[in-house]
Amino acid sequence: MANHDIKLTVNGAEMEAKIESRLLLVHLIRENLKLTGTHIGCDTTHCGACTVLLDGVPVKSCTVLAVQADGCAVSTVEGLEQNGKLHAIQQAFWDEHGLQCGFCTPGMLMTCSSLLAHNPKPTELEIRESISGNLCRCTGYVNIIKAVQNASATLQKEAGHVAA
Repeated sequence: MANHDIKLTVNGAEMEAKIESRLLLVHLIRENLKLTGTHIGCDTTHCGACTVLLDGVPVKSCTVLAVQADGCAVSTVEGLEQNGKLHAIQQAFWDEHGLQCGFCTPGMLMTCSSLLAHNPKPTELEIRESISGNLCRCTGYVNIIKAVQNASATLQKEAGHVAA
């Protein structure tokens, strides 16, 4: 099996790795980089527990080869918290009880953070469409929707916009 040298930025830090060409991004993140917040669920792109951002776009890391991330920026759930402060979506999940068992939460947080970065004030339908690739077996999604709305309002307030 051929080995490849890759360079990528993970949560803002430059990293290099020598990897086999068949290594999946989720395994690079969890095993090589020891960032275990990204969960492995189904290995078939159905559950979304392994969702990370690749150059700002949510991807299911169980079906992306690590070599495909060469030269890219990867964001994992560990990168959401900054300077000891939870990201608005993390705080909103806590405040609105948007999680129960927590297995889907890292992927859900990454998908929702990307949504809010690209659409600061999504409608309920836009939120539902955005998270449609992330399965949650516990919550029924109601509080997840509330959490995204809460985070949206918080981010709007922080940006100096009045949430309507």
